[in-house]
Amino acid sequence: MTHEVLQPAGWPRPKGYANGMAARGRTVFIAGQIGWDAQGKFPSGTLAGQVRQSLANIVAVLEAAGGRPTDLVRLTWFVLSRDAYHRELKDIGAAYVAVLGKHFPTMSVVQVSGLMEAEALVEIEATAVIADEASDATVKLPAHGHLASA
Repeated sequence: MTHEVLQPAGWPRPKGYANGMAARGRTVFIAGQIGWDAQGKFPSGTLAGQVRQSLANIVAVLEAAGGRPTDLVRLTWFVLSRDAYHRELKDIGAAYVAVLGKHFPTMSVVQVSGLMEAEALVEIEATAVIADEASDATVKLPAHGHLASA
């Protein structure tokens, strides 16, 4: 394991994301992905459908780096409508689990006034850390807050 979920003592466990993660390995930065397919077409006009496609696009880039969804340590979502996000939350959750499984890295969701592609309803950036031979098997975060090998 190259990732450790950070959960401060006494804090309630968040639902659907982590408060923090520590990781060691090859860092992969994935540009904002929108809900279009490899041909530049939007298969869905719904927020949940575009989330599914955006996440699938993230997985494709991650796989090109030799990674998998469990290597994700951060997702930043930019949505056009907070209301649509809340309205479609159940379908968004189902799309998330269908693509990424039950791996919940750190996440932020931000409402924005517009995205560069007119049909886009969401854009999601990702950061992943893929284990490499030089990485230790586990990551521990000591009390003083610095990464150290186990």
